[in-house]
Amino acid sequence: MGFIAVVWGADRFVYGGAGLASNLGISRLVIGLTIVAFGTSAPEMLVSGMAAASGSRAMGIGNAVGSNITNVTLVLGAAAMVSPLTVHSRLLIREIPLLFVAMAVGWAFLYDLELSRAEGFALMAGLFALVFWIGIEARKETGNDELAASFEDDDIPSSLPTGKAVASFSIGLIALLVGSRVLVWGGVSLARGLGVSELIIGLTLVALGTSLPELAASVAAARRGEQDIAVGNVVGSNLFNLLGVLALPGIIAPGAVDRAIIVRDFPIMVGVTLLLVVLARNKRSHIGHKRGITLVITFVIYFVALFSGFV
Repeated sequence: MGFIAVVWGADRFVYGGAGLASNLGISRLVIGLTIVAFGTSAPEMLVSGMAAASGSRAMGIGNAVGSNITNVTLVLGAAAMVSPLTVHSRLLIREIPLLFVAMAVGWAFLYDLELSRAEGFALMAGLFALVFWIGIEARKETGNDELAASFEDDDIPSSLPTGKAVASFSIGLIALLVGSRVLVWGGVSLARGLGVSELIIGLTLVALGTSLPELAASVAAARRGEQDIAVGNVVGSNLFNLLGVLALPGIIAPGAVDRAIIVRDFPIMVGVTLLLVVLARNKRSHIGHKRGITLVITFVIYFVALFSGFV
C-alpha cells in the first residue's frame, strides 16, 4: 500500500504542481527543471525523511544509495532492453563527472561513520546550487523553452483549471506523506520479520519501490525514442539522491552510520556508474539490448546477494 500511494502520489503531485505553476505564469523550462525533476525524486526524499524522523536513519541512508544503484542497473537496463539508449558526449563530459564528484563528497562525509547536521545542510546547499546551475546552462543552450518542450504534456499540462491543479497537488502531497510513512513502517516490520537489518531493506525493497517513478519515466522515454531523456533522467535523479535524499537523515537525525555503507554499498554504487560509462564507450556511444540485459542481471545479483548475506 505504501508503494502504491508513493508512486501515485508522486504522479499527482507533479501533475498538479506543474499545472498550478503554469497558471501562475512560470515558464515550462523552469517547471521542467524543478517540479518535474523533483517529482521523480520526491518518493526517495520523503521516505528518507520519514525514516530518519522515526529513528530508522540506516533505512533512509540505504534508500539514497540503493536508489542510485537501482537507477543505473535496473532502470537504465530495462529502458535499454526496450530501445537502445544513446549516451550523448555532453553527458559523459559534464553531468556524469559531476555525479562522481557528488559521490566523492558523500563518501567523504560518511567516511568517519557519522553524518552530521552540518554535512546534511552542506549536501542540501549543493542540491540548490545544482538546480541553479542546470537552469543557467539550459538557458545558455536554448535561449527559450525548447528544453522544457521535451517533457510530455502529461508531465506539464498546457491547460488545467487552478482548482483542479491545487486539488491534484494537495492530494498528491498527502498521498506521498502517508505512503512514505506506511512504507517506512512496513519496511521496518518486514526487516524484523525476515531477520535482516533496516539498512538492507532500505538498499533493496524500499529503494526499488521509490525508484518506480524513474523506471516508468525512463522506459516511457525509451519507447518514444527520447533516449537522452531516459539517460538524463537517471543521472539527474542520482544527483538529487546524493545531495537531497542523503542530506535529510543528517539534517533530521544526525548520528552514526553503518560501516557497510562505506565499505560495501558506496563502492558498488561507484562501480555500477563506472560500468555505465564503460558500456557507453563504443563507436555509437549507445547502450544496446545486450548491455541492458547486463545491467539488469547486475541488479538481480546485487539484490539477491544482499538478502542472502553474500556481501
